[in-house]
Amino acid sequence: MSAKPFAFPITVVPADIDFMGHVNNARYLGWVQDAVLAHWQKLAPAEEVASKAWVALKHEITYRKPAFLEDDVIAQTVLESFRGARAFYSTVIHRGEEVLAEVKSAWCCIHVDTHRPARIDDGMRSIFFPAEQAAN
Repeated sequence: MSAKPFAFPITVVPADIDFMGHVNNARYLGWVQDAVLAHWQKLAPAEEVASKAWVALKHEITYRKPAFLEDDVIAQTVLESFRGARAFYSTVIHRGEEVLAEVKSAWCCIHVDTHRPARIDDGMRSIFFPAEQAAN
């Protein structure tokens, strides 16, 4: 069961544009990171946000269409699951109804002090997956 989708609005700025006149492919991954971290910061309690950080383990991206300066872009990210200290996200970057990119990503939660993996406990699961808790 996936968590509720989280919409992250993106402003395309001149620094995002490459020599071909559209958003550089690397920026899409930056947007995914921004969306995932914003999702965590919005839902996690302040003490969790202060004591934990996320590092990317893997991104698998499929580019569909280019984005351009002044486009209204949204990264819609969905937390699909937690396993131990890992989180698995699916993110679709779109402009209106047009899908620009689809990204599957894996992240590791770490303690900010030790940089060691931090398991996601049941309390955090219930915050991100409230429907799962209600079903139990």
